[in-house]
Amino acid sequence: MDNIKRMFGVTAAMITPFDENDNLDVAGIKRLVNFLIEKGVNCLYPTGTTGEAFKLSVAERKLVAETVIGEVDARVPVFVHVGASNINDVMELAMHAYECGADGVGVMTPTFFKVDEREMLAYYMEICRALPDVLPIYMYNIPQLSANDLKPNTIKEVLSSCKNIRGIKYSYPDILRIQEYLGIGDGFSVLAGADAMALAALCLGCDGIVSGVASVYPEPYVEIYRAYSRGEMVKAREFQRMANRYSHALKNGSNTGYFKAALNYRGIDVGHVRKPNLDITEFEKKELLKKLETLDAEFQKMINRDK
Repeated sequence: MDNIKRMFGVTAAMITPFDENDNLDVAGIKRLVNFLIEKGVNCLYPTGTTGEAFKLSVAERKLVAETVIGEVDARVPVFVHVGASNINDVMELAMHAYECGADGVGVMTPTFFKVDEREMLAYYMEICRALPDVLPIYMYNIPQLSANDLKPNTIKEVLSSCKNIRGIKYSYPDILRIQEYLGIGDGFSVLAGADAMALAALCLGCDGIVSGVASVYPEPYVEIYRAYSRGEMVKAREFQRMANRYSHALKNGSNTGYFKAALNYRGIDVGHVRKPNLDITEFEKKELLKKLETLDAEFQKMINRDK
């Protein structure tokens, strides 16, 4: 496992841009890639929850992966989320990501249908054994949406026979469970997916965060990670509080319409949200932009103060 790549620092869970005809906006994907890299994120994570993955066809998800990997051109690691409701789609998407040059993949637990521990184990074992040992796999546990929880003991069983498991992305704000995951063993990588826990997760020993809000406002999360890495904890806490205010304004990722409206406001055209969800109303957009203008001014003062 030591030679397998991992996610670290601030990993942006990317939004998926659509054009006015509801097709993938390839140019928009490239713009977003460059925006995020220029802002200092450490890794990219396309076609996850923030990327509306379950509203995309397999062909569309492949195109997103190809576009992101090609545009990144090895500037930062790319881990493609390949979770799907059909295990054959998961393996097809994972092999495609591998063939395109992805640095790794994320595999969500089974979703919607409840599974027991035996079924969870069988699911991950089948996927891991079908994929190359050199392809790093991150398990992805988001029980509040998937209806299934991935227990530490199940992970240990998978690790005992699968060399390609690198770690886990855990998108539920449970510090006790994070500590259990961190105790699985040396080399097992843990990343938090709850934006408000970025600094806390780092302090516990996580390698970083996978953040949806960081796909819109990467700057405060990048500053948290930089300050933490330098041992400047007071500054890191200040940036965490600012990041929380941005997250609150953006509804903590519960509505991708807020993310897309905010990116459009920032000059990165990502279009609309795909049905069955709808874009936020004009009133909601007006209120959001007011909040963002205030936060942007305060954040810039923080940056100027620290220069």
